[in-house]
Amino acid sequence: MLRAWEQRQAVRHLADELAQRGWLPATSGNLSVKVADDPLTIAITRSGADKQNLSEDDVILVHGDNQVAEDTPYRPSAETIVHTKLYAKFNCGAVLHVHTLYNNLASDVYFQEGSVELAGYELLKALGHWEEDARIRVPIVENYHDLRQLGEAVGQAAEADVPGVLVRNHGIYAWGPTVAEAKRHLEALEWMFQYHLLRLQFAASNRSAGVSL
Repeated sequence: MLRAWEQRQAVRHLADELAQRGWLPATSGNLSVKVADDPLTIAITRSGADKQNLSEDDVILVHGDNQVAEDTPYRPSAETIVHTKLYAKFNCGAVLHVHTLYNNLASDVYFQEGSVELAGYELLKALGHWEEDARIRVPIVENYHDLRQLGEAVGQAAEADVPGVLVRNHGIYAWGPTVAEAKRHLEALEWMFQYHLLRLQFAASNRSAGVSL
C-alpha cells in the first residue's frame, strides 16, 4: 500500500529531525501520521525504538481501536491510545509527542495553575492566532501511569484552537491537520516555552540585582 509506505517514511523523517534536535532523548517520545480515515489507521513509532535510527519495521500500522493492523514482532508505542484519542477528536493528520527540557519545566512550574499562558508572542501566528494581543493557555494534565486515563485526560483537555497539551514532567502532545502543520505547531510551542521561561529567569535575576527588565 503506497500511502502506508509514504506515511511510514514521513514518521521516520520526522523522528530523525526531532531526535537531532534532542527532543526525543533516550528512546522517549512517540510520533504518528494518519494513513487512512475509514477505518482510522495510523503509522506510529514502536515502543523502545531509538528515534534517530528508525527502520521501516520500527513504524507500525495501528487502527483507531488501538489494535495492530499488520504482522510484526514489535509493539506500538505504549501511548498509542493518546494518539488515537486526538485523531478521533480532531481528525488530525499527525500527532507528535516529544520530551524537552523546557516543556517539562513549563509543565512542572505551572501544573497547579492547570495551564501555561502564552501572550504577546509573534509565533502565536504559527498556531493560527493573528488577532491583536493574542494569548492562549496550553493545558497541563497529570502524568497518569494508567495510559487509558492519560488518553482520556489529554483528549478532554485538548482544544481546537490550541494544538498542544502538556503532560506534567512528561512532555507535550502537539498535532495538526498535516505533518507540516503539526511540526510547525510543535516548533512554535517549544520556542515560546523556552523564551517564556528564560524571560522569567532573567526577570528574577534582575529583580534580585535591583534592575527592571
